[in-house]
Amino acid sequence: MENQTNQNQAPNKYLFLVPITIAVAIIIGVALGIYINKVTGGKTNGSGFYSGSKSDKLNEIMNLVNAKYVDTTNGSILEEEAINAYLQNLDPHSIYIPASELTGVNEDMQGHFDGIGIEFRLKDDTIVVVNAISGGPSELVGIKGGDKIIKINDTIVAGVKINNDGVMHKLRGLKGTKVKVAVKRNGYNQLINFTITRDVIPQYSVDVAYKITNDIGYIKINRFSATTTDEFGKKLYELNQLGIKKLIVDLRQNPGGYLNAAVDIADELLGGKKLVVYTKGNSSPRKDYIASRPGQFEEGDLVVLIDEGSASASEILSGAIQDHDRGTIIGRRSFGKGLVQDQYALADGSALRLTIARYYTPSGRCIQRNYGKNTEDYYNDLLVRYQDGEMYSLDSFHVKDTTKYYTDKGRVVFAGGGIIPDVFVPLDTTLNWNYLAEFRKFIPDYVLNKYASNEGVYVNYKNVAEFQKSFVVDNLIFNDFLAFAYSKGTAKNEKALANITPMLKNILKSYIAKQKWNNDGYYPVINESDKTVQKAIQVLNKK
Repeated sequence: MENQTNQNQAPNKYLFLVPITIAVAIIIGVALGIYINKVTGGKTNGSGFYSGSKSDKLNEIMNLVNAKYVDTTNGSILEEEAINAYLQNLDPHSIYIPASELTGVNEDMQGHFDGIGIEFRLKDDTIVVVNAISGGPSELVGIKGGDKIIKINDTIVAGVKINNDGVMHKLRGLKGTKVKVAVKRNGYNQLINFTITRDVIPQYSVDVAYKITNDIGYIKINRFSATTTDEFGKKLYELNQLGIKKLIVDLRQNPGGYLNAAVDIADELLGGKKLVVYTKGNSSPRKDYIASRPGQFEEGDLVVLIDEGSASASEILSGAIQDHDRGTIIGRRSFGKGLVQDQYALADGSALRLTIARYYTPSGRCIQRNYGKNTEDYYNDLLVRYQDGEMYSLDSFHVKDTTKYYTDKGRVVFAGGGIIPDVFVPLDTTLNWNYLAEFRKFIPDYVLNKYASNEGVYVNYKNVAEFQKSFVVDNLIFNDFLAFAYSKGTAKNEKALANITPMLKNILKSYIAKQKWNNDGYYPVINESDKTVQKAIQVLNKK
């Protein structure tokens, strides 16, 4: 009885550790179970690596907590918190994905989802259609940009503080199912009712492809998904048919994705039989990924654009191009993620995305930057780059790992915690970026208000090229926008405004073009003032 009494009188400050400790123990057991299932094909016995008695002990502890713990506990919440705490001691990219989030995560990488096919914004607590996807279910029934969705299946959704997740939950659904929407359209007094049959909606990973000059093509890839290989191949074929001789591949702000997709894109650009990347880890023997099939653009001059947001698969592609001296890498140092994850489904519908290997560029570089045990510092590295001046001057970056690696032609390259570009393009120190950002955040809403249902603005332009050449953001348009931004709280500063006016007008023009032609309108206009893109054109023209 003495022991029992002493335990009952234990200090309360230690009680909070009990459920967390139990939950961590459970997770360790689950992880071991996954490992055993993998190596034994699902068959276990009491004399193996993992004995039944340990599993019984875990169950015993769980039962004791449920039966005896002083307070009511939420096992699911404790379990998920313990999982995340456990994974934080591994690396920043090993993550647990709850079942409630897994569908959305997978859809981003699958390249499609089932829905009604609209781009929307929440404005003044109302769902406003920005665009109906061309050829999609909403466009087919007559939904237009500027329409305000007031009801979904007879339930009012305007003015009820609905969020993005709530909108998608109501509008997405299995292909072939129907959803009713009632919209308010400018010029109409009554709501207009539509019944939309859901269908497969593509999520494109290639934003745009077009001829940026007479002989230079431009392709923007926003991520590497299951459909990227096909998308890129189709766009590259179209550009080749237009007679391009040189190519810009834009990987800026591309966070990566499927390794195989990056290898496939490299295979379109590298001639002969060449190593693109290899991976290896403690439990994963070395695996080489080789480019060997005939590609569509193995000979023309090539530039790849990267920046601090280019990660993972983007770094695989740019690293292979650099190591084989196939093209010129232009921009700023990439993110620095050289870890490979595999995703494992768990019994409750959640998933574990676990780092299983590191990847290495053809020259042998692992560009993963140091992460230690502090995930917060790892992601704050980008802020440090600004503070240290690296974004503005290449001289401000000092390679910590001075190990020399060599490209095919003998050029020295470094791991450097990312891909270091061959041609550095700094951020423009002459611009007032903070004041520009204050205005820029109001441009989408302004354009949606003024141009979504105003087809007359575009009637004189047959295509993007004519709009790009002839449309001018004059003082009437610009001052109207300024008044809108000021009404939303932007402070007036005439001197700062003069500094950003040319850039701001170009951004405004690009969004007006986007309202009519989506990304096919946006990128040709915005790239006119993009110094990295203009540098790429300059480099290619010199060649």
